[in-house]
Amino acid sequence: MAGVVKGCRACGGSLTVTMADLGMQPASNAFIASAAEVAEERRFPLRAKVCDACRLVQVDYDVAPQELFGNYVYFSSYSDDWLLHAQRYCEMARQRFGLSADSLVVELASNDGYLLKNFVNMGIPVLGIDPSDTVAAAAEQIGVPTLVEFFGADLADKLARGRQADLIIGNNVLAHVPLLNDFVAGIGRLLKPTGHATIEFPHLLELIEHVEFDTIYHEHYSYISLFAIEQVFSRHGLRIYDVETLPTHGGSLRIFAAHSRRTDLADSGALIEVRAREKSAGLRELSTYMQFARRVDECRASLLNFLADAKRASKTVAAYGAAAKGNTLLNFCQVTPADIVMVADRNPNKQSKLLPGTHIPVVSPQVLMQSKPDYVLILPWNLQSEIRQQLRGIEEWGGRFVTPVPLTRVHP
Repeated sequence: MAGVVKGCRACGGSLTVTMADLGMQPASNAFIASAAEVAEERRFPLRAKVCDACRLVQVDYDVAPQELFGNYVYFSSYSDDWLLHAQRYCEMARQRFGLSADSLVVELASNDGYLLKNFVNMGIPVLGIDPSDTVAAAAEQIGVPTLVEFFGADLADKLARGRQADLIIGNNVLAHVPLLNDFVAGIGRLLKPTGHATIEFPHLLELIEHVEFDTIYHEHYSYISLFAIEQVFSRHGLRIYDVETLPTHGGSLRIFAAHSRRTDLADSGALIEVRAREKSAGLRELSTYMQFARRVDECRASLLNFLADAKRASKTVAAYGAAAKGNTLLNFCQVTPADIVMVADRNPNKQSKLLPGTHIPVVSPQVLMQSKPDYVLILPWNLQSEIRQQLRGIEEWGGRFVTPVPLTRVHP
């Protein structure tokens, strides 16, 4: 499955309105390991469009999942903040859903087992499902059983013949799913009649309000509002009954869902409030999405002006965090190694490689600190507090931190 999307992946509606056109871009995690790979590098259109009918925002060109996730180099365990977020979630879930040694927790896109290991330590049976053999192997090493599969209705049917899940978790996976209906249908089939599902995803409302266009990349097929996803869940016999707003990934929602036929779960006040916020912000109006492109252009201009000023002043700029969002930003701005000399990352799987598209070298944080750049551009701006703490030593030579969205800002 690849190529131009002709209709909405949720409802089949028309995609006539472009929210952001970010040009031709490589897959955001397709890091370059050799000169031969530079010559073979592929680029694809990166456009976010909005459905005329259900208002689901989505990219209109699909890159095959195998090309995006086959040798995946994102490991959740390299973010301390994210590990703490996962631990707190597991403690909450055990209490709220009464989980025990008789329960089964299934996580979709379980990555390296960073979350499920908490339930393992509590003595609660788990199963991880992830399409990447690289991260699944890491999960198995810490005692988290993991299936290397793409999740959907067929796999759910096979698993449900053995045992259904008391809790299904999907953190930052819904946006990564090209076949949205198949995925949500699978949740309904694998979930016990009395079970619950919690799904976290970056909130489209925050993306629009804070110009977080760098979270648009080929791995993210959809950009989700509560309004749009409630329609999808309802189509497959599931009902969202509660929601939490989270600070993660620039502002996220955690939705709580169960089978629609359940009568013991009323809509929460928080759910009613988020519905009202989205409506007030115009997420049901096409004009809201049409205005976004101008703000994206302003963000690009502010970063390019900063880099030009730094070059004129003979200042060196390095970056931190070889994140997918950073690759979208740098490729959209057509940045080169002449503008940003290196990007540091804690993940050894990314080090000694080149960023896709821009070919900026990826180094360890130690190399960045030894080079003493004048500025450090924080690409995963959602983790800036953690990163500024890790690199606080740059103050010794007068180095300063920079964040790129919604406009480039040099921090004191």
